[in-house]
Amino acid sequence: MNYKEQFIRFLAECGVLKFGSFKLKSGRIAPYFLNAGEYKTGAQIRRLGEFYADCIVENGIPVQTLFGPAYKGIPLAISAAVALCEKYGKDVGFCFDRKEVKDHGEGGVFVGTQPKDGDKVVIIEDVMTSGKALKEVLPKLRGAAKVDISGMVITVDRMEKALDSERSAVQQAYAEEGVRVYSIVTIEDIIAALEGGIIEGKEHVSAIRAYLAQYGANY
Repeated sequence: MNYKEQFIRFLAECGVLKFGSFKLKSGRIAPYFLNAGEYKTGAQIRRLGEFYADCIVENGIPVQTLFGPAYKGIPLAISAAVALCEKYGKDVGFCFDRKEVKDHGEGGVFVGTQPKDGDKVVIIEDVMTSGKALKEVLPKLRGAAKVDISGMVITVDRMEKALDSERSAVQQAYAEEGVRVYSIVTIEDIIAALEGGIIEGKEHVSAIRAYLAQYGANY
């Protein structure tokens, strides 16, 4: 199996990828669901970091610092930084933001590697639904220094339209913010894994395809 197929099996084994009928925050009823809250162990977060590293290296994304938006992005960025070092011999910085500015000690908004002019920063996130998290952190990063946001890496691109647009959140990020979003896998990869027997659940393929026919963005 390639790393994408390994990742999809990993999602299923961790209970993160589920099939059935799920009401999303958007109000849509989806035939599959991704629940990052199912990552619960050190072994799982270590393996997850390796998949982020695989995606960064395969796509040749320039990176000096990995940024994890608080709070869910923090362990993701740290695990990805460790994986880049251990698996690929690439030692990069990592940082994350505070929800509130610290007014004592060293102070500041960021913990870890401090943003500097010219730094190539890759944002590490779980999923991208509306792009709200990206819009919140970009002013912080760009306000701290003239950084180069060389990309954003997420686990799964659902490839579906945003509520207010014909574009997906991934497409909007590039069109509106100039940030290219890379995903470890897409929903099409998951469909292929179901059809190919990489994971169980082939019976759900028709429902997923019907959902994409209704809500899928044009890729």
